[in-house]
Amino acid sequence: MAHSVLFDQDAGYGNSGLPPHAQQTDGFEFYQTQYSDPSAAQANMHGTGDDFYASSYGTAAPLPPLLEELEINFQHIKSKTLAVLNPFKPIDREIYDDADMAGPLLFILVLGTLLLLSGKSQFGYIYGVGLLGTLGIWAILNLMSHGGIEVMRTASILGYCLLPILVLGGLGLTVDLKAAQLAGLAAVVPILWCTYSSATMFVTILSMSEQRLLVAYPVGLFYASFALLTIF
Repeated sequence: MAHSVLFDQDAGYGNSGLPPHAQQTDGFEFYQTQYSDPSAAQANMHGTGDDFYASSYGTAAPLPPLLEELEINFQHIKSKTLAVLNPFKPIDREIYDDADMAGPLLFILVLGTLLLLSGKSQFGYIYGVGLLGTLGIWAILNLMSHGGIEVMRTASILGYCLLPILVLGGLGLTVDLKAAQLAGLAAVVPILWCTYSSATMFVTILSMSEQRLLVAYPVGLFYASFALLTIF
């Protein structure tokens, strides 16, 4: 009797020991073909995970550099600084299309440090005059021009053209500008330098060649305030 039962089971379930409807199921046939060996199934699972990782991360685009994320372009900083040092050279308008604030912030920090080394803590006045002066000049330029200019581009140009005032601050470390007889001349030259460079840039960008003097007047007052902070 036991042999007949076993024979019936083998005949009913086939060689695999499974019901006929399970053998005919496509899903089970795929499972039986692919994962009949447990070690092969485990290797396939690991391979699938590796393929997913490679497809998700291996072919991803590289992350942009940190300086690009912070919008810091050393080539633009160098070009703008050289344009201030040589104001008579024709200006390339493309380098002023972006509102780069890395250079101006660096120049303001250096100016404050130079004044601090000379015994004058003027950081609050520097930021206050810089902020109010930038907003005032930005408003005046937008009233005078047709296209207008962004406030950040205004701050960028004014900040880069502050470079001659840094030279005056460095001179104050070796010479007492208040006691020197040439203190007025030492202040006038950087003011004129800054004013000419800044006004030329604004006139070139905004196409206001006929209004150069009107642009130079408020800009000159702006840099005269920084010169007074540096001397006194």
